[in-house]
Amino acid sequence: MADTLKGNRLRGGIRPSRKFGEGRVCAEKNCETRLSQYNRREYCFAHAPVRFPRVRGRVVPEGT
Repeated sequence: MADTLKGNRLRGGIRPSRKFGEGRVCAEKNCETRLSQYNRREYCFAHAPVRFPRVRGRVVPEGT
């Protein structure tokens, strides 16, 4: 059986999820939405600023 492969088990533990504090509330005025302790942002989904990811292409300098 020269065609078999043998490997080693991965060592080390699984890294725990980061936590950002409990009992946080959305930073928008008059919004009482509680944020998850795993949500790093300061706004809830309804009040988060719109962000558009750059998926490809190049960065065009402003004023062009």
